[in-house]
Amino acid sequence: MNKKVDKVKTNWPVVVLLILGLSTIVFPLYMAIVIAFKQPSEMTNSISGILSLPESWSLSNFAQAMEVTDFWRSLGNSVLITVVTVVLSIVLHSMMGYAIGRNRAHSKFYKFVYLFIVSGMFVPFAILMMPLAKQTAELGLANWAGVIILYVVFYMPMNVLLYSGYLVNIPIALEEAARVDGASTWRTYWKVIFPIMKPMHATVAIITALAVWNDVMTPLVIMSGTGQNTLPLAQLNFQTQFGTNYNLAFASYLLALIPILIFYVICQKQIINGVVNGAVK
Repeated sequence: MNKKVDKVKTNWPVVVLLILGLSTIVFPLYMAIVIAFKQPSEMTNSISGILSLPESWSLSNFAQAMEVTDFWRSLGNSVLITVVTVVLSIVLHSMMGYAIGRNRAHSKFYKFVYLFIVSGMFVPFAILMMPLAKQTAELGLANWAGVIILYVVFYMPMNVLLYSGYLVNIPIALEEAARVDGASTWRTYWKVIFPIMKPMHATVAIITALAVWNDVMTPLVIMSGTGQNTLPLAQLNFQTQFGTNYNLAFASYLLALIPILIFYVICQKQIINGVVNGAVK
């Protein structure tokens, strides 16, 4: 019995675009790794010298970069600010998104609040930079606590937009059933709605963490002169001091990439698992 096998035609324009898109990620990453392991004497002005592999793979650049940037203290500040910001964002922004998402359709007040909050995405940081620097200094918040508060406010518009939009996919019958069983609105949210929004929690965590981890301007404006550095801020000082030593600079970048990359991979798995579980249910 002959079986006919349908041949899948290759869409070459799409393949070419995918290869080009992949090259924009792989090539810079390759350059960063190669240069980070090279010695300054191996750096030449020729393309072949830049692209060639190191003569000997050494971790000396990483050790020196950690010493110059005070890596562990800067890493601790970045982790503290990122973790606290993500936790507060998930808790506060999800509650705001729930309140707005469930009442926006039939309440002009909540619709106005929603539009007012979302409009914050269109306000550039450059306009707020100087007033925020002065206000945080006057309030005694020119430190990591002030940076966390600002981050929670800055990313509120996008996160509220995501949470309120995700609530459309959650049947309101679940809340009605919980109220019939005697659950209050507060208990209904934490026991029913909050666990269901797990995929969106992971999405918000990834977006917020990546933005906070890589941000330079907010710590630079608020924490400048306090002696407290995040990793991007420490790398900025490092580049100013060793602007021509690309080996140490790229080694420092790779060190800062590892923690957030691990966090991204973990949260990505959470998103996939949450979507699959929701589909099965």
